[in-house]
Amino acid sequence: MKKQYFLCYALFLSVIGIASAQISGTVLDEDGGPLPGASVVIKGTTTGSTTDFDGLFSIDAEVGDKLVISYIGYETKEVTAAAGGMSVQLSSGVALSEVIIVGSRNPNRTATESTVPVDVISMKELNSVAPQVNLNQILNYVAPSFTSNTQTISDGTDHVDPASLRGLGPDQVLVLINGKRRHTSSLINVNGTFGRGSVGTDLNAIPAAAIQRIEVLRDGAAAQYGSDAIAGVINIVLNKSVNELNTTVTTGANFSKNANDQTGGVDGATTNIAASYGVPLGVNGGFLNLSGDFDVRQAYGRMNEWEGEVFNQYNVVERFAGNDGYNLTNLLDDDVTDVIQYANQAGINLNGATTKAQLQPILSADATDAELAARGQQRSDYNMRVGQSALRGGRIFANFSLPLDDNGTEVYSFAGISSRTGNSAGFYRLPNQSRTFTPAYNDGFLPEINSTIKDRSLSVGIKGKINEWDVDLSNTYGKNSFLYTIGNTFNASMQNASPTIFDAGGFSFAQNTANLDVTRFFEDAMSGLNVAFGAEYRVENYDIVQGEEASYSQYTADGQRITLASQQPAQDFFGNGRPGGSQVFPGFSPGNELSRGRSSVAGYIDIEADFSERFLASFATRFEDYSDFGSTINFKLATRYKISDNLNIRGAANTGFRAPSLHQINFNSTSTIFDQNGDPQEVGTFANDSRAAKLLGIPELKEETSSSVSLGLTAKIPDANLTITVDGYYVEINDRVVYTGQFEGPGTGTELDNLLSQANATAASFFANAINTESRGLDLVITHQATLSDKWRLKSDLAGTFSKTNQIGDINSSEVLENAGLVDTYFPEDSRVYLEEAVPRTKLNLSNSLTSDKWIMFLRNVYFGEVTEATTVVENQQVFGTKIVTDLSIGYKATDALTLTLGANNLLDIYPDRAEEQFGNRSSGRFDWSRRAQQFGIGGRFLFARVNFTLK
Repeated sequence: MKKQYFLCYALFLSVIGIASAQISGTVLDEDGGPLPGASVVIKGTTTGSTTDFDGLFSIDAEVGDKLVISYIGYETKEVTAAAGGMSVQLSSGVALSEVIIVGSRNPNRTATESTVPVDVISMKELNSVAPQVNLNQILNYVAPSFTSNTQTISDGTDHVDPASLRGLGPDQVLVLINGKRRHTSSLINVNGTFGRGSVGTDLNAIPAAAIQRIEVLRDGAAAQYGSDAIAGVINIVLNKSVNELNTTVTTGANFSKNANDQTGGVDGATTNIAASYGVPLGVNGGFLNLSGDFDVRQAYGRMNEWEGEVFNQYNVVERFAGNDGYNLTNLLDDDVTDVIQYANQAGINLNGATTKAQLQPILSADATDAELAARGQQRSDYNMRVGQSALRGGRIFANFSLPLDDNGTEVYSFAGISSRTGNSAGFYRLPNQSRTFTPAYNDGFLPEINSTIKDRSLSVGIKGKINEWDVDLSNTYGKNSFLYTIGNTFNASMQNASPTIFDAGGFSFAQNTANLDVTRFFEDAMSGLNVAFGAEYRVENYDIVQGEEASYSQYTADGQRITLASQQPAQDFFGNGRPGGSQVFPGFSPGNELSRGRSSVAGYIDIEADFSERFLASFATRFEDYSDFGSTINFKLATRYKISDNLNIRGAANTGFRAPSLHQINFNSTSTIFDQNGDPQEVGTFANDSRAAKLLGIPELKEETSSSVSLGLTAKIPDANLTITVDGYYVEINDRVVYTGQFEGPGTGTELDNLLSQANATAASFFANAINTESRGLDLVITHQATLSDKWRLKSDLAGTFSKTNQIGDINSSEVLENAGLVDTYFPEDSRVYLEEAVPRTKLNLSNSLTSDKWIMFLRNVYFGEVTEATTVVENQQVFGTKIVTDLSIGYKATDALTLTLGANNLLDIYPDRAEEQFGNRSSGRFDWSRRAQQFGIGGRFLFARVNFTLK
């Protein structure tokens, strides 16, 4: 009996021992790879742990406890604690998820517990179901606070889509890759689009196939990360999967009622081929992942028919002379005998005119309808290409990590290279214009901008522990170049001597950033204390490269290059001076060519403390000193209070800054900009240290400064599988840099007149700290997950942004401008609309993903708020109403390796409101939809098919 008693007692003790033992296990991703830093928490408690580099965890728990396991970009999973080594595999989400790295240097922080709002967008399933293949458009339809659209008739901006966060400028959002600063584009946007005068980051240089997830921090973070982070931060985390080959082929086109210049059918065909593969390195979880893609995008047009004049009576004379084999150049002579002869043959009533002066008003009369019939042409033959540009490009990214020991020491690197060529067109040069040398182009011509955009980057670093401190030392280099070749064009002032293709030069921007980051989490201090500090040294260089002489020069009738104001250019028959340079984009001259550099040094401290289980606070400060304008110091204070396990209140206050880009400080050129009536103006952009700027009293650029506050709450309703975040914000920016209006000289031979003449320009524009602004808004994210059956799962996300930006106070003009009555030119009315109303201030996104073992069904509706035409004439500011765009895709997993997907972007073929005639913005039929106000583009319905093949 005693023996049986002791046996039972021993068995009881062993059970108790098992129940109260440490629970250990491994957290893996979908591919079976370890997930370091995953959070493991006993449900209903604050007891938790995180996984190590190999995905391993150990936690004081009892068998049968519920463990909640979460990781960045993956769906949270609840499991039951079991004895022995557990293995938990997490699945990535489709849209906005709930966890965070960027915004906090605490390695244990999740999004609903954070002090600031962060969206985490998993790319794996989006790459399977979303219609979009380039990164800008993917974000535009997933993240409501993000806006980006393809532009048209805007020079180089046709090839690089400007993007914004929270309605602020493209240059007020900082982009990181793997937490390291990404260089910006070399292109500065000076034409008529949202973000005019700004420099953004070219997100389309990064292949979507290379991305694991994207973290969007929607809060000012200059005190943490430095310049450009006024609106927030976008952190792109690269793939690190191994032993998996993932290939995707996507092809599609616009099947739209307005395709092919509104005649219907199919246009804008796009094909993208992407692949990703990784190999393991070493024995401690090292990897090398290579990802890339290649795509071809065809242009499309949405202009119906040119409604304005095309030919005058002089063009009729030219046709008769040309049919007779006559050298049309001779018609330009003052001896008008031949002009009179052919005019009589054409039946033109000259009313006895015998001199050029007498003939000019007669032959300038419109002859469009009769001449179109005589030449067998239609008005649509003189259409522009109003729509997206054609692009062809390829991108390759590598992501590398090699642990050196068992203590977390790791060498890492990532690198990328991309090249793409673009083709877009400008305004049609009509036969009746002085810009058209008709002996070379009888019917006028459509000039083309051909771009070559190259991007390369390399980051190398080492991180590990030194006396319990995590130390990360890295260096990141990046360079972007943009070169112009102008085709199917003409330097009209050169007349017969002009080529039709020009090397117009271009520009490049390079950036090198060295970082030292040191972090330590003190588990025993208060309820947790994270201390981080570090330093950064950055060097930047901006270059403008001149084009060939004919691309920027204007010439006299006898072929002499004009260098003096007294020299007169070649003239057309009517005495109008012929413009110089390559038309649609004049080349950069030796006077524009430059190479400018600067350096900056920064140091920061970032402290985050859990004062109790309920109260968290963080403080960050950053000092930066720039070699070209001085120093700045900024602060951020953020808090979070846990009302209950499922309800948090959070808030933040910070100051920020943005250093004016080297492009804004140094860019100078002559560009053809078309006014409200579609008439060309040669506008010279002058640097702020130029003589022209001094004549107008425009000061040199200084940094933008900001202050902002945010307040929000996060809530979980576990019984309903709901997660809710609501965040309101207010941002005030002082001395905001804008691109001014066009200052014209008085035309009386003043010094400004002479400077404009030397630049082959009729007006001057500058970059200036012209205004102060305020932005306010509310961001909402609701996520719901439901298990419908053993096979079907539904995930729904409702996300919205409601924002408003306004200029506040007076324009920061100089006394010279005020005395001259030019304040309104300094910051004109169209610039105000671009700032406040040209992109949607309200945007709602409802995404639903229904999945099973075999099917993936994706439905998304995006609500775009109203926008306003950006024009200087207030009466012409048409408001375009709200629209809803629907995306739908259905994917079928034919095998474990093969997935087939069919789908649509803008399934119902929705377009923005048409430009109405009474507002006077159609430019004689050129723009049936606004090119100055952008909601979601004018491509219409896009249908696509995708094949995804995965080998493990």
